[in-house]
Amino acid sequence: MAYNPNKELKKYYGISEVAEQFNVAESLLRYWEKEFPNIKPRKSGRGVRQYTKEDIEEVRIVYNLLKVRGMKIAAAKAVLNKNHKAASDTSEIIGRLQSLRTELQAISRELGELVG
Repeated sequence: MAYNPNKELKKYYGISEVAEQFNVAESLLRYWEKEFPNIKPRKSGRGVRQYTKEDIEEVRIVYNLLKVRGMKIAAAKAVLNKNHKAASDTSEIIGRLQSLRTELQAISRELGELVG
């Protein structure tokens, strides 16, 4: 069987992993679950939250609206109700741009070390 680098290694992620990824408190993620019905991680028999990639994408959309764009919860809900697809696309683009920025900063540091 050939190696597939695009294959996900994990099916579920814990709340602490997701909170760390977005640099937010676990309690904030639990609050967002109550406010945004699209964030609905599976809960194990013991009540442990298990986030899928789709759940994490929903968190990313909410994070973008609230933390990056500075919207209030009511405004973010209105945006999601009006056009979830556009909010999702915008979140994906911002994520790609942030990743590209980080990569360019690393290249700039490496070039600075070579020249300096």
